[in-house]
Amino acid sequence: MPVAAEGVPRCGNCHRPLPWIVEADDDTFADVAEHASVPVLVDLWAQWCAPCRQVTPGLEQVARDLAGRLKLVKVNIDLAPKTQARFDVQAVPTLLLMRGGKMIDRQAGAAPAAALRAWVEKTLARDT
Repeated sequence: MPVAAEGVPRCGNCHRPLPWIVEADDDTFADVAEHASVPVLVDLWAQWCAPCRQVTPGLEQVARDLAGRLKLVKVNIDLAPKTQARFDVQAVPTLLLMRGGKMIDRQAGAAPAAALRAWVEKTLARDT
C-alpha cells in the first residue's frame, strides 16, 4: 500500500476501496497526512503505551469500515518528536482528524471501535 498517493487504494480484482493504514514520522508527515485526498485519522501513539496498543484494533476497524473515505496514519511519537511538539501531545494516544491538511478535531485516550467510528463520522459530517 503506498503511503502517499492520489485517490484511494482499491482492490485489483473487485476494485472496492481498501483500508488505507500507513505510518509516518517527522520527515514524511506532510506528504502522508497533510496532502491526503481523503480525511485523515492520525494516531499519535507510543510503543510503551498500553492504551495505545489496546486502541489499535479499534482504529484499524474504523479504517476498514470507512475504506475509501478515510486514511489512518500512525505516528510513533518517540520517533517523531517534531510532530509530537507541533500538535502539543501531552498524553497518548492522541487522535487527530484532519481534512485538507488542517486539524478539525482531536481527542486523547483510548475508546472502543464503535465510539471511535461515531466520533469520526460526527466530526466529518459537521465539517463538510
